[in-house]
Amino acid sequence: MSVQLFGRRQIADIVEIPERSGTAFKLAKGNTLVVIDPRGEQVADLLAFNAADVDEVISSGRTLDYAERIYLTQGDKLYSNRSNVMLDIVEDSVGRHDFLLTPCSYDTFRHFYPGLEPHRGCFGNLAEALAPYDIGPDRIPVAFNCFMNVPVDGNTGRLSVLPPISKAGDHIALRAEMDLIIGLTACSAPASNGGSFKPIQYRIEASAGPDLAP
Repeated sequence: MSVQLFGRRQIADIVEIPERSGTAFKLAKGNTLVVIDPRGEQVADLLAFNAADVDEVISSGRTLDYAERIYLTQGDKLYSNRSNVMLDIVEDSVGRHDFLLTPCSYDTFRHFYPGLEPHRGCFGNLAEALAPYDIGPDRIPVAFNCFMNVPVDGNTGRLSVLPPISKAGDHIALRAEMDLIIGLTACSAPASNGGSFKPIQYRIEASAGPDLAP
């Protein structure tokens, strides 16, 4: 992966995750992960584990508790199961992401889409991508759902899964507050993505250091 220098930031090339697939990679403390929806209306499931101790993992419960709301955006932090900040949302061009629904899987396909061919979904893609880091399927929690659009009825609490409001080129940027292992997908569930499947892109931005020219 090549890197270009812009001011005091190092900008890596954009990496594309093909439709209905996933990947995993390390993200160093202080680096910023930019998740991009290149075509619009496409969800990305994001997981984070402490690179030094994978028993510390991103937590929907802790994050929503501390944020005191269900839709997260710039200025919000994503917490671990130990109440440590893992990621800080530093930019967001969409403003609608959530922590409400579990990664899609063979089981969720059978439940919600009985007329479709079951797909291993984000859960299976994350399990395969995280296996080289010795992270097994039982360690996969609820993901942070980038670009997901899940309105909640204020009276009944009923959830609705609608197409994302993200447009082509929209992004969310998250700065790592510890060394992390990241899992990231291009979601496979029809309802979550407006009935079509598209790629997700990402890039990593790193501080260039104080001795480099502005």
